[in-house]
Amino acid sequence: MHGGRKPARTRASLSKDEARRISIAAQGFAPRAKSPPGRKRLLATIRQIGLLQLDSVNVLIRSHYLPLFSRLGPYSTKVLDDLGRGRGRALFEYWGHEASLIPLDYYPLFRWRMQEAKKWEGMTRLAREKPEYIAAVLKQVSERGPLRTSDLSEGGKSLGGWWGWGEGKRALEYLFLSGQIAAAERRGFERIYDVALRVIPKHALERPAVGVADAHRQLLELAARAYGVATEMDLRDYFRLPVAETKLRLAELVESRILEPVSVEGWKHQAYLHAKAKAPRSLSLRALLAPFDSLIWMRQRTERLFDFHYRLAFYTPKAKRAHGYYVMPFLLGDRLVARVDLKSDRKRSRLQVLGGHAEPNADAHEILPALREELELMRGWLGLDSTEIKLRGDFLRALRRVNAPTNPGGSPRR
Repeated sequence: MHGGRKPARTRASLSKDEARRISIAAQGFAPRAKSPPGRKRLLATIRQIGLLQLDSVNVLIRSHYLPLFSRLGPYSTKVLDDLGRGRGRALFEYWGHEASLIPLDYYPLFRWRMQEAKKWEGMTRLAREKPEYIAAVLKQVSERGPLRTSDLSEGGKSLGGWWGWGEGKRALEYLFLSGQIAAAERRGFERIYDVALRVIPKHALERPAVGVADAHRQLLELAARAYGVATEMDLRDYFRLPVAETKLRLAELVESRILEPVSVEGWKHQAYLHAKAKAPRSLSLRALLAPFDSLIWMRQRTERLFDFHYRLAFYTPKAKRAHGYYVMPFLLGDRLVARVDLKSDRKRSRLQVLGGHAEPNADAHEILPALREELELMRGWLGLDSTEIKLRGDFLRALRRVNAPTNPGGSPRR
């Protein structure tokens, strides 16, 4: 050894099949338990994958509820809601991948992002130009919170559209980004703000600050653990870390043997295997995946792992949608074998299957019974009375002919 360094290990190689199974297992997919998961199991799963991404699209159900169903089966969404609010809070909302629910254990790891808020040009212009207004908004939240943007005495009116933020919203978002206020909860997906002291539990808020380099290193390791095997770009994207700093911290994780450089069949870039990653020989799974599930949210990685080209259809012009609007990939074993377009018709209490397509090399006869079971399980979890399959294409006609289970085992969400 030189300078106290540990000797580098011999580079390993992985087949694409091995890399795929490692990644699926690292993301918390395993045979589901028969009993519904409770608070402890839900929180353990969120810790394993690092965060749940939030999104406003509500065609089926809010996106952040779906990854836990995909991994654990039917559970009470109220339990998840309670994890993110009130005295029993174990999750906080912040910018992780995008807007995300993150375990409170990781709160100190995001202080650097709060401290660097002034570098975010789009968010901070108002703070530079009107610091007195920012101070006035903070005072209102402190004295009157929790409150919505529209509750502000001045500047709370929206300018229209998704990003038509008025000055009040921009001020609140700057204060949120910089950690001075926090999200107390969501109401109809609208963020409700309060001062951090009244939202973040004292034990998390008062934990010693983690240095920037150490925070990046820990977040990078969390990403590596959640992916199992990944490239530098994969790991950096997970928590949206800076490029140069990621490269430095990655070298340190390799030096400390937490990560091992490996080559993966068909991958152009260097990959890194987490020291504790499990490598199953086979996987017996089935799951419908939300568009923002962390297994597939990085589209280039999804193509590398699964040979599966996937884009967000609801952000695509209608004329260019190939498979529907809210399209969920179907995981069977260790492959993505189909795409299903789903919608909750809440007025008629129906789970609507609006579209369905098997992948080119998938066996429809193998897919259909497993997919029908998963749809019935989801229907029961959503508290819907029936499943309606629209007859568009041979795949859906065949799916409709498959007998539904007599006891799907689903349970209402609340």
